[in-house]
Amino acid sequence: MNTLEQLLAERNILKSINQLFIGTDRKDWAAVEAVFAPQVVFDMTSMGAPEVKQLSPKQITAAWEEGLKDIEHLHHQTGNFEMEIEGARAQASCYGIAYHYRSWPDGHNTRAFVGDYAFQLVLQDGHWLINHFRFNLKFIEGNPDL
Repeated sequence: MNTLEQLLAERNILKSINQLFIGTDRKDWAAVEAVFAPQVVFDMTSMGAPEVKQLSPKQITAAWEEGLKDIEHLHHQTGNFEMEIEGARAQASCYGIAYHYRSWPDGHNTRAFVGDYAFQLVLQDGHWLINHFRFNLKFIEGNPDL
């Protein structure tokens, strides 16, 4: 892969990951589903999930839609991206903070999940699709009852 191809691949991988977070923040589940491969190794064990699962994009977004239905505003902020690309496969990672806001009677309206993400992606039909998703929670700050 030459330098230009490398830069273009990195840009498109970043575009897919950003679409994941922007779509989630907008609760645009179709946009979120579009960045996932048909089957995704999905690891949220650091958040208390009992095991790593293989899920379809629809299963992932259905769970997020249900779990986030009462959250009024979502905001993901990511950075410190690293990527390794080998042909039609890539690994990417980043730091991330997810803020949740919901008006709460006692005024404690927010919580933040701080951690890092690891992704594996595959190039299919010209698009980089996430086929492995792992969130590694470092800590939660704020109202856990939102």
